[in-house]
Amino acid sequence: MLDLFRLQYEHNEVYRNYCNSLGIDSQSVNHESQIPYLPISAFKYHNVQTGVFIPEICFYSSGTTNSVQRSKHCIRHLSSYLSHTERLWNTAFGSVEDYCFLALLPGYLEREGSSLIAMMHHFIQRSKYTQSGFFLNEFDKLREVLKYNELQNIPTVLFGVSYALLDFSHCLDFTLGNVMVMETGGMKGTREELPKVQLHKILMDGFGVQRIYSEYGMTELMSQAYSKGNGLFEPSSTLKVHTRQINDPLEREMIGKPGIIAICDTANIDSACFILTGDIGVIHTSGEFEIVGRLDNSELRGCNLLV
Repeated sequence: MLDLFRLQYEHNEVYRNYCNSLGIDSQSVNHESQIPYLPISAFKYHNVQTGVFIPEICFYSSGTTNSVQRSKHCIRHLSSYLSHTERLWNTAFGSVEDYCFLALLPGYLEREGSSLIAMMHHFIQRSKYTQSGFFLNEFDKLREVLKYNELQNIPTVLFGVSYALLDFSHCLDFTLGNVMVMETGGMKGTREELPKVQLHKILMDGFGVQRIYSEYGMTELMSQAYSKGNGLFEPSSTLKVHTRQINDPLEREMIGKPGIIAICDTANIDSACFILTGDIGVIHTSGEFEIVGRLDNSELRGCNLLV
């Protein structure tokens, strides 16, 4: 990690300026615990790029009704991102080819530049099942595909943003016994956010399943982490996750105590590998992590750290 830090310090102007503003230079960092983590808000106000290249594509965050400025993540090669997401899925669940992917992602699908849509489009293309596809305000059609897949015992992933899954769960008259329900993305300002435990309980009752899976990813990251139904995310091989103190984001938090999620994504070599998110979470002794909320005024805190 130290070599990675020094490489990014040398070739990433935004990251180097941030480190310098903290009075930290590359030679003063001798242990990974001393590595500064860039506030994720930097992606909203700066072009966070390591080295000089023309990106093949830029992904943009969804933003909120209160925030016009959106995060931008420039990707050197789209194929590298897509193959990476496929490897992570294959490691966690088996080959994408063996699943039928049904994507219920309004909001994401209706805008350009979504990394999640790019990932799901790739998975749908790689699937051997022709039923795979996106569903936008097509609950009747989605219900029929799910019913068919249930009867044919087709391994199916219903991948949806939380609020759309909640709405769809009220439209079913059968249970999804063989379907992996994968939630991501939260309520996106459409309604009040629910604690994960409460959300998953409602979805389990609505879909008649024993567990709800989750995907943890973001525009600013190349990598994803997955939860297999217990609310705990297992970091992938390219992710290292720890927490920082809420009142002092430059200091590490203890295992088992809520703090700001800090992520080292080694696949983010072309942007920023060391990112301080706006999520509050807990690291468990197993190395797994859970998300328990969002940092209040996280954008303001991030901007202050950048000054």
